Amino acid sequence: MKTLEQHISEYAHYHRDKRNILTHYVGIPLIVFALLALLSRPAVGITFPLIGQIIVSPALIVWLAGNMFYVLLDKKLGAAMIILTGALLYGAHALAPLSMWAWLSVSIGVFVAGWVLQFIGHYFEGKKPAFVDDIMGLVIGPLFVVTEIAFELGLRNELKATVENNVGPTR
Repeated sequence: MKTLEQHISEYAHYHRDKRNILTHYVGIPLIVFALLALLSRPAVGITFPLIGQIIVSPALIVWLAGNMFYVLLDKKLGAAMIILTGALLYGAHALAPLSMWAWLSVSIGVFVAGWVLQFIGHYFEGKKPAFVDDIMGLVIGPLFVVTEIAFELGLRNELKATVENNVGPTR
């Protein structure tokens, strides 16, 4: 399995323009939300002693698998991903009870809006999206956003230095 540094560096190679990164700050969460919303049906509520009811859906399974991967790469960034994507999952599950038309309209509309932002960003970048060369880019994208935010907050300076050493600074 590749390391966090390898995954982020490979993804960052396609994302050195700050305008592209900014579009990803909005576009990727929109896409993740939309995918979780689309996977929120079918859903069943299961009641557990001491915790109460949990909504089990394909979205929950994808959320669990994705976050297990993120935690294996890095515990702290994985914890941030659990919280942030957990909020997206909560919102996505809130859409599931809507009428079929409303649920699909919102989910697909948000999905398209997220991708439009991605492609605008890659127009600025002058490079194709990372997933074109490596499908794992679709999984690493959300983690990249959280990592870039950590860099903006002055966190994970060693990781930032490694990424910049591998692919150069943002411009």
